[in-house]
Amino acid sequence: MSKTIKIAVVGTGANGASIGADMIEAGHDVTFIEQWPAHVEAMRENGLTVHLPDSSRNTRVRAYHICQVAELREKFDIVFVSVKTYDSRWICELIKPVLHDKSLVVGLQNGMTIDDYAEILGAERTVGAVLGIAANMYDPGVVVRQIPPSGTWFTVGSYDGTHNEGIDRVAEVLRAAGTVEISQDIRSSKWMKLIANIPEMLPSALVGLPLMSAVKLDGMREVMDAAGREAYRLAEDLGISMLPIFGKTAEDVPADDQYAVDLLDAVLASYSLPDTKVAVLQDWEKGRRAELDGFSGYIVAKRRELGGSAPVNEIILDVAERIERGELNPSPENVPQLVESFAAISR
Repeated sequence: MSKTIKIAVVGTGANGASIGADMIEAGHDVTFIEQWPAHVEAMRENGLTVHLPDSSRNTRVRAYHICQVAELREKFDIVFVSVKTYDSRWICELIKPVLHDKSLVVGLQNGMTIDDYAEILGAERTVGAVLGIAANMYDPGVVVRQIPPSGTWFTVGSYDGTHNEGIDRVAEVLRAAGTVEISQDIRSSKWMKLIANIPEMLPSALVGLPLMSAVKLDGMREVMDAAGREAYRLAEDLGISMLPIFGKTAEDVPADDQYAVDLLDAVLASYSLPDTKVAVLQDWEKGRRAELDGFSGYIVAKRRELGGSAPVNEIILDVAERIERGELNPSPENVPQLVESFAAISR
């Protein structure tokens, strides 16, 4: 790149911080904006430490508390947003003053937030993204990245599907952190990741175990597969194109809901270690709200909009909501309720 691009990463948890550090190490001008005060102070004092599978790295970062956005006078060319789905809309409003007319904002997160970005910031500024990464953060200033950049992948695309210079800039920056593909149908690409996330995110969190352990519990794989198949059928009814992800080719995409099962298999094979915990469980363990509305809650709501129901995802969502209300704890003790409820609707 001939011109220095001003980059901000808003939300520097496990994913945002490790991706941002890769950009800095590649020579990019990156500013971190974060809402966890202890994390900001730790990064300011000691830098950001990223533990990779075969090495560790400490990167000096420029980090701001989220309340300091009002103090920033520079305009950013690209803003990567890596916050929870339920924080997306207010974050978009927060960063408006640090954008110029040609700024691009990339939703580097799970969930179908692309329309929120377009509504608030404008479709011309909106870039959708899909990411395949595994990282944890348990202590401020420290990331445990379980999948190195060589195994990390991203798909990016403009809101209207055009392949333009801005998308190329985004892709080039992200290549510091992994392999990047450009999609001409980013909505469908994001749906493919959603279909992969539905069977893993809430179900494994409900039982309080790493994904690889949760999937082995009696009856859990059947529940997971059924939830994924519901998401696949909803996508079909919404006119979503079934696209290859996770390195698959078009020939690897079956013409039925078996694809949902295949995507979960791909997650288990390439993006999960024995101790990998999904983001929802990590949030609950930290006492935070999880993104229920970004996963099974989204499937339930969209299906209801079409006049139907998604009974398996409704069962999963019900248990998750009870955990958030404090009525249950994430535990293998929740397995019988999930499996028995699933069996009842399957008869």
